[in-house]
Amino acid sequence: MAAGARPVSEVSEWRLAARRYAKNRAALAAAVVLAVMYLVMLLSYVQVGGKPITTPYDPHAYDLTKPVAPPSAEHPVGTDRGGYDVLSRLIEGSKVSLNVGLVSMAVALALGILVGSMAGYFGGPLDGALMRTTDVFLSFPQLPLLLILAVLLSTGFWTIVAFIALFSWMNVARLVRAEFLQLKEKEFVIAARSIGASDARIISVHLLRNSWAPVIVAATLGVANAILAESWLSFLGFGVPPSTPSWGNMLTRASDYMFSAPLLVIVPGLAITVTVLCFNFVGEGLRQALDPYVKERS
Repeated sequence: MAAGARPVSEVSEWRLAARRYAKNRAALAAAVVLAVMYLVMLLSYVQVGGKPITTPYDPHAYDLTKPVAPPSAEHPVGTDRGGYDVLSRLIEGSKVSLNVGLVSMAVALALGILVGSMAGYFGGPLDGALMRTTDVFLSFPQLPLLLILAVLLSTGFWTIVAFIALFSWMNVARLVRAEFLQLKEKEFVIAARSIGASDARIISVHLLRNSWAPVIVAATLGVANAILAESWLSFLGFGVPPSTPSWGNMLTRASDYMFSAPLLVIVPGLAITVTVLCFNFVGEGLRQALDPYVKERS
């Protein structure tokens, strides 16, 4: 068998996975919802007349004459205690909540792949040292430790990203290591090694390329956990600065009006819930689609 060759072509495998995924209506609907949310978020970076094109008002403009106003034609979901338009703040807040999830998981993914591939490929003492380090990080309770770090250090978008990524890479590392241990003795890897392929080429071209399925699933579910972590920190006042809208600090601002103006709590809470559920549905759909033991049915 030629180096890198597989029984079924990579294109065919991904095509089969796409067909399996498309049959999962819940996962497909969740992917559409997330695509719309991220499209609205991306368009909010485009400003016309001093405000994002996707928001009815400037999310940083307040009107003290209309605090906690009920929904109306002027303000579809009302205003908060500072007279800010809730819908505008919700869309603006997605920049923090959605981006924290993606960016922190991207950093965690890079770190996890690096650690897992080194441990799985080289083995021996390096594997032992890296896995014991991974176990130490896994032993820490994530959310309480994030809170302690947030109290001790200054907070902001990139600080929150670093905090969350620091405690999100371990599962990815273990998955990559497990895949490498299984694949590195396969014929196509042995063939690549016999013709003089470098370790870097074997890892990147032959092993890592064939290990993406579980990593993609773990990363998708990890984004949901990262969004929850950011919302939790922001709700407690240790996330991004209060002047920067995020779904978590919108909940904080609305906590005093839980009964008198419940919509202020429901709107950001629903945004968090829907986003997390959608990522979980997508992750589960990908798991089923990429599972090599799931048989394709016409």
